[in-house]
Amino acid sequence: QVQLVESGGGLVQTGGSLRLSCAASGRSFSSYPMGWFRQAPGKERELVAAISWSGGSTYYADSVKGRFTISRDNAKNTVYLQINSLKPEDTAVYYCAALVGSGSFHDLYEYDYWGQGTQVTVSS
Repeated sequence: QVQLVESGGGLVQTGGSLRLSCAASGRSFSSYPMGWFRQAPGKERELVAAISWSGGSTYYADSVKGRFTISRDNAKNTVYLQINSLKPEDTAVYYCAALVGSGSFHDLYEYDYWGQGTQVTVSS
């Protein structure tokens, strides 16, 4: 079992920045990949960034490359998402998720545990 709690969301202006955090508890954090997802109203949930268990490999959706940075601190059982140059289209609920199984961290459906989400709203 893994419990995930996101924080750091909020209301920001276009061009602003946020740092989202996801604190994990339960199963050994350093043994599994983590991902950040988002879901806007009326849209499907999408993977925006993922990171391997060691942090040595990362993935970004094309829409966020150059603006989002995923990182993890295994000593603190926390994964982060630094979001810069925010745009109104980044408005969504952001979720972190853990991939405890053996699937690809590029695949949304491989993730086993999810947080409750944190709202990010970007005003124009």
